[in-house]
Amino acid sequence: MFWPCLALVTTLPETGFQKVNPPMSDAVVTRFAPSPTGFLHIGGARTALFNWLYARGRGGRFLLRIEDTDRARSTPEATEAILKGLAWLGLDWDGDPISQAARADRHADVAHQMLGSGHAYKCFATQDEIEAFREAARVDGRSTLYRSPWRDADPATHPDAPFAIRVKAPLTGETVIRDRVQGDVRIGNDQLDDMIVLRSDGTPTYMLAVVVDDHDMGVTHVIRGDDHLNNAARQMLVYQAMGWSVPVWAHIPLIHGPDGKKLSKRHGALGVEEYQRLGYPAAAMRNYLARLGWSHGNDEFFTDAQAREWFDIDGIGKAPARLDFKKLDHLTAQHMSAGDDAALLHELEAYLAATDAPALTNAQREGLLRAMPLVRDKAKGFAQILEKAHYILSERPIRPDEKSQAALDDVSRSILKELTPRLQTATWDRENLEGIVTGIAQEHGLGLGKLAQPLRAALAGRSPSPSIFDMMITLGKAESLGRLQDATT
Repeated sequence: MFWPCLALVTTLPETGFQKVNPPMSDAVVTRFAPSPTGFLHIGGARTALFNWLYARGRGGRFLLRIEDTDRARSTPEATEAILKGLAWLGLDWDGDPISQAARADRHADVAHQMLGSGHAYKCFATQDEIEAFREAARVDGRSTLYRSPWRDADPATHPDAPFAIRVKAPLTGETVIRDRVQGDVRIGNDQLDDMIVLRSDGTPTYMLAVVVDDHDMGVTHVIRGDDHLNNAARQMLVYQAMGWSVPVWAHIPLIHGPDGKKLSKRHGALGVEEYQRLGYPAAAMRNYLARLGWSHGNDEFFTDAQAREWFDIDGIGKAPARLDFKKLDHLTAQHMSAGDDAALLHELEAYLAATDAPALTNAQREGLLRAMPLVRDKAKGFAQILEKAHYILSERPIRPDEKSQAALDDVSRSILKELTPRLQTATWDRENLEGIVTGIAQEHGLGLGKLAQPLRAALAGRSPSPSIFDMMITLGKAESLGRLQDATT
């Protein structure tokens, strides 16, 4: 259980974030910690989803931390894009987002605690001296791993000069990362440098800040991309120096393009908000992202409730997942077909807003809701729904496209004129409408399909649309007859 009354919360007016040191808890706590230097890309969205599913499926907490320590590249616009992307995906987080930059004093305090306990030391080496060492090592073919001469220096010899604080890494043996996805990963300690935790200007490094924040936030499981795997070995030095419990590590493989190469813009590595603008529903994106690198038997299509129940770290594979738009389209069609009409209409209106398209009028909204069971079936996105629903969103007089106009020749118009008065007295249900239209087609020696073409042209003005009878029922009697009259006068 989380006891909010024990948490230390300080509002940061310049960022709107909160600085939180929550109490320890036995409950699962995961976090998503993006850097606000660009949009929320699909790999980051999947990482957020995995953390959200793992926490939500276990009654735990899912936290959000904005790692904005790179002040030169971090922007409010990028932060807003991340928050909007997560909101669109439906990944709600607990509490307020935490600003890493706002916690710099806490990070520095931990660095000085390690210095005081002997787990870290002052390093007075300048950047020029370090670079000179590495250049000489490259020339000699030696390791460029820097070993500071100040590690074991007598404090009496310390100059009155700026210094960085470095953690003391073990010189022998190995560090073992117990990873739930990768298994045991062993790294020789001779490959670990005495990493800087506090720079000479007093600012903390990312490697320190991450550990301090995860500890203070009570994070129990760190689920992140495997490009951070080597970082885990170095971050464990801070955990050990401070006597803190190491979280459960789970480093997930990155997403590759269909060709098996690292995902890039040429593969369609778009920001999450762009997928909304492309017309994909959030439920389909959650389903698709969950299946990128994780599996539950042979299940492909599943609900959010099933995903929360089924998701487990053990189901994450070691091989990189591959982006596949055909699978995304297929899942989209399944979610559209199974979706709730009112919920889809709500999300469609958000799609219109995201693409700067005109908002629906009240009449269009009501008409689209009536037509939704017809137009959502097997649609591969909201753009297809709007295309199929064009007939009910359009106002009289309908302006047929070129192909539909060709179907409204003189003979067809004449037959539609005969049809109109019969429909005026008809009971407006599918059985009666089919009987009347089929009957007049037979009177003229035509198959139903031959009459359906001009009738569709009159009602919709284009081919992508539901059946003529479904259109007539959802349009209603008055509107249908009005469109027939417009087309025959």
